[in-house]
Order: sequence, then C-alpha cells, then structure tokens
Amino acid sequence: MRVADPHPRSFYAADPLEVARNLLGSLLVHRHPERGLLAGRIVETEAYRDEEDLACHASKGRTRRTDVMYGPPGYAYVYLIYGMYDMFNVVTWPQGRPSAVLVRGIEPVAGITRTTNGPGRLTRALAIDRTLNKVDLTAERLFVAPDVTFDDSRVEASERIGIDYAGEWARKPWRFSVVGNPHVSRRPRKKI
Repeated sequence: MRVADPHPRSFYAADPLEVARNLLGSLLVHRHPERGLLAGRIVETEAYRDEEDLACHASKGRTRRTDVMYGPPGYAYVYLIYGMYDMFNVVTWPQGRPSAVLVRGIEPVAGITRTTNGPGRLTRALAIDRTLNKVDLTAERLFVAPDVTFDDSRVEASERIGIDYAGEWARKPWRFSVVGNPHVSRRPRKKI
C-alpha cells in the first residue's frame, strides 16, 4: 500500500478544534518493526484545549505527564488510562499552549485484524503504546497522512465522551465523527 507523506508540522500548529475536524479522513500509519504497515482512516476525534478546559490533562498545569502537550505541535501524546488502555493523541497549537486531539476511532485500511471503534482498541490494533509517547508525527515511523478521497461533508460535532467531571466543559461540541461510520466508538447522544 502506498501512503502519502505525513502532514507537515504546520498542520498541527492550528487550534485543536480545527485539527480535530481536519484529522477526519486522514490515515493514521504505524510502520511497525515486526508487524509491518498498519494503517487506519481516522473517523472520530476529540479536542482538548489549553489549561482552561477542565477536561484537558493540562488543566492542572505542567507535569511530567503533560509536558509533551506544551509543544511543539506535531508530536504524539500517549498515556495510560484505567491501568490498561493506551490513548493516542496528537499535540496541537504553538509551543506553550497545551492542547491535544484524542483519536477515538479508525476504519481499518492495512494490516489491522482487531476492532478499532474506541481509543483503547485502536491503539491495540495499531500496536501503539507509551513507548511512542513524544514521537515526532512528521517522521516515518508513526504518522498521520492526508487522504484526498475523504468526503468531509459527512462530519458531525457532538459532546465529548466520559468527562462528566469537567462540568460545562463536558458539554462543548468538541467531538468530531464521520456520520454513519461503523468504527465510531459511540453514536453521538447530542448532535450540535
């Protein structure tokens, strides 16, 4: 399978809401040393935006864990949740403004045999774990590449998932998904 070149760093230097929407339809590619080329089309994302967003990991300030979120943009932020799932995010915005986009669902394209509808499932299917935290996404090992065949008119915005603790921030329409795609983790409860 031939894959386009990775998105340039400037693609990630934008507002996380813009990046989250623009990631839809792109290919998430992992050139795994043992399993070969693993790729999936991104069909669901969530934006996390700066220290003011109470759902964002950076809302508590800069820590060892969140350091990568402070930039530069275009790097992977991979962390463990519930003691068992690695979550893959792309760092956005200019250096110093902590934000990231969580990739929640991908449609299998190459080398994937597992389910991918959910952030923990997709990282397992693509063999992405915390050893890839802080990897440069503009290089050739783990990257996101454009796919010009994607129809972006099928995108919907809805509330983010699993962040009820964030109060009003939980209701922000910062989750983006491809309408009707079976690899979206959950159907939006409330379309915005």
